[in-house]
Amino acid sequence: MLPCDICGEMVTSESDMKTHLLIVHMENEVVCPFCKLSGVNYDEMCFHIETAHFEQNTLERNFERVNPMQYGTSDNKDSTLQTTMEACASSHPKCSAQSLPTDGTLKHEVFYSENLTGPRKFLKSRENQSDLFETKESIYDTMYSPPECPFCGKIEECSQDMENHVKTKHVSLLDPPLEDCDQALYDCPMCGLVCTNYHILQEHVDLHLEERSFQQGMDRIQCSADLELAHQLQQEEDRKQSEESRQEMQEFQQLQQQYGLDGSGGYKQHQLRNMEIEVNRGRMHPTEFHRRKADLMESLAVGIDDGKTKTSGIIEALHRYYQSTATDVRRVWLSAVVDHFHSSLGDKGWGCGYRNFQMLLSSLLQNEAYDDCLKGMSVPCIPKIQSMIEDAWKEGFDPQGASQLNNRLQGTKAWIGACEVFTLLTSLRVKCRIVDFHKATGPSGTHPRLFEWILNYYSSEQEGNAKVVCTSKPPIYLQHQGHSRTVVGIEERKNRTLCLLIFDPGCPSREVQKLLKQDLEASSLKQLRKFVGNLKHKQYQIVAIEGALSPEEKAARRQASQVFTAEKIP
Repeated sequence: MLPCDICGEMVTSESDMKTHLLIVHMENEVVCPFCKLSGVNYDEMCFHIETAHFEQNTLERNFERVNPMQYGTSDNKDSTLQTTMEACASSHPKCSAQSLPTDGTLKHEVFYSENLTGPRKFLKSRENQSDLFETKESIYDTMYSPPECPFCGKIEECSQDMENHVKTKHVSLLDPPLEDCDQALYDCPMCGLVCTNYHILQEHVDLHLEERSFQQGMDRIQCSADLELAHQLQQEEDRKQSEESRQEMQEFQQLQQQYGLDGSGGYKQHQLRNMEIEVNRGRMHPTEFHRRKADLMESLAVGIDDGKTKTSGIIEALHRYYQSTATDVRRVWLSAVVDHFHSSLGDKGWGCGYRNFQMLLSSLLQNEAYDDCLKGMSVPCIPKIQSMIEDAWKEGFDPQGASQLNNRLQGTKAWIGACEVFTLLTSLRVKCRIVDFHKATGPSGTHPRLFEWILNYYSSEQEGNAKVVCTSKPPIYLQHQGHSRTVVGIEERKNRTLCLLIFDPGCPSREVQKLLKQDLEASSLKQLRKFVGNLKHKQYQIVAIEGALSPEEKAARRQASQVFTAEKIP
């Protein structure tokens, strides 16, 4: 076993000692354990210890290993120690009296040198007899125990032999690297350490490589963990984007289906499909199916509505009712004559806009003021209305609206609203305007300004103080989210509240025809009457007809429709 001169750790071989010195002490500051010398490298410190403090080093090592011996009185101890020293001197000629005091008296100055100071002192003063006795015992043990080589463990008889052994056998560990010597020096390519032995340098570099390899391994582990986390985050982001895209596509398809743009066919296909369903359910005879199919084909061929959903004479019936009954009504204003059109199997759920246009056109066709612009026209069927709107787009009306509907309506179930009705009427040289009631103007989301506007529209003509006023004003197209209807009049109740009279294309024919009875009851008007509290949608748009347009005015409005605007209230 080899002890480390610096920390005292025991190792098994010289190669282990080199490794220990390189790992533990090479890069740390080396301090002499005897005189506190510092600022030199390890090789220089080994040379300093072996040359300046070799005997003190051996004395210290033996002192820590030997247990003190027990003696009797102080005088006996002195005599015994003196006898032992003489015997040692006689038996070991190399350790002659020149190593001991000649006068037989132990003085602490003999065992000190100028370099043995600090914590290594064994004697505090000449007068301390106890410390002197312990020093005598340590000297005895040191003289008695032969020195041992700190590198190879070899035992010599005296310190001089041990010094010669170390200087001859382990000179590579003791000699300091000198720049002017002929011995080869090896610089570490990583830290710059100078080594005199190639094998020591190789072991030193291997330690660097092992440390770097370990660090690189840790870096790879950290990098792998980072990549895994980034991969997980990317997968989560991709999953979210995929889910959002799927949801958006699903919502878009629902909107396409809702607004008739899902490619499932138009009015004709819808009509035939629903008639087949009626036959399968036993609610339509096959003979009736074929008869209706033939009528449908004929109507589509000529482009004129077959009139099977039309109800006429309602305005006249309302006039009679208000003249004879309706005691709770103070005044009422009715539009010009208008026919009611309701949805059929071919447009149920999506054709309200087309049916309301048919109502407006039925009124205009019975009004002489519009004979010039509507000459020779009849109420068209729904596919024909779609074709007429496409023609208006081709003329240059409302390019933005055309783009939103892909410039195509025929063969689809696409909804139309106030903008398409305005575009079609303008292309027919009918003067009209759109008014947008874009937010509520009353409590609880109501729109009293809408009622006031319609009242001013119908009451602008001077008709005296008659209770029932049949105006020449065409009906009003009324649009809100998801549905549209036609306003044919307005009531002013005795309590000064207003009530609109509205034709709903969703109302079936059998209900509408109840209004034609001679003994019309107030309950039958419930389907027509809409009070302020009944209209609570967020937004309403109306298309109001105001006369006919000249060709020049039509061209000006076509140009203005490039950027579509509406009058807003409030």
